Amino acid sequence: MRRFFTDNRENNPRSLCLEGGEAAHAAKVIRLQPGEETIAINGCGGYYRCRVLNVSKSQVELDVIENLSRPPLPWRITLCQAIPRGGLMEDIVEKATELGVRRIIPLLTSRTEVKISSSREGEAKREKWLVRAREACKQCGNAWMPEILPPLRFTQWLTQRRAFYSKLGNNLDLAFTASLEPETRSIHEWFDDYSKRMERQASSVELWVGPEGDFTPEEYLLLRNEGVLPVTLGPLVLRCATAAVSIIAITLAECRQRN
Repeated sequence: MRRFFTDNRENNPRSLCLEGGEAAHAAKVIRLQPGEETIAINGCGGYYRCRVLNVSKSQVELDVIENLSRPPLPWRITLCQAIPRGGLMEDIVEKATELGVRRIIPLLTSRTEVKISSSREGEAKREKWLVRAREACKQCGNAWMPEILPPLRFTQWLTQRRAFYSKLGNNLDLAFTASLEPETRSIHEWFDDYSKRMERQASSVELWVGPEGDFTPEEYLLLRNEGVLPVTLGPLVLRCATAAVSIIAITLAECRQRN
């Protein structure tokens, strides 16, 4: 069944209206017809089974048959991703959304080749990433859009992250960085250490992935000083997009097994 994105944030709505690009796509590309059933999601847990009432190029009216609101995943994963060249960041956002990442922090690091000269330019990039995340939500049925922050400097996020999580009431349990340094451990080992020390399982995890060329030694030192733990993703050198998907998938597997 086709899925569409709605900006409606009401609780238990009886009807919905697709507008703008969503309506045009439904009318011109999918060619929805009155009487057909479809799914609408709002990115905040709303997941609605609907019947099409009327279709035009500017609006598609939907009757909500069933409200299937879905809770977020019980574990909260934040991806701190150095922005790579080209369209790779959009691909990373897409895959992270499909895997259920709660939050994405785009980073400008010492070796980041992408240049962002103004907050306006950064916001324009963020809008592109949000569009890709919405498309990923529709494709995989994720009812929760990840929060995507505007691009931040590496040190800017490093200094404000603890206060950021505290303000949300979301204390950070573990933080990992994918690393090729010799003194790394597996994610499984770090999770084991945490559960033994704290006598509970970690549910809030932050993941750091460097740019092409990796974090600098100085940046790794700053991460270690902030308690970010170095983890291995295997003996091979992965491109940043592959590393992002790998570290998310491995972390999710640990969370699912333990919670």
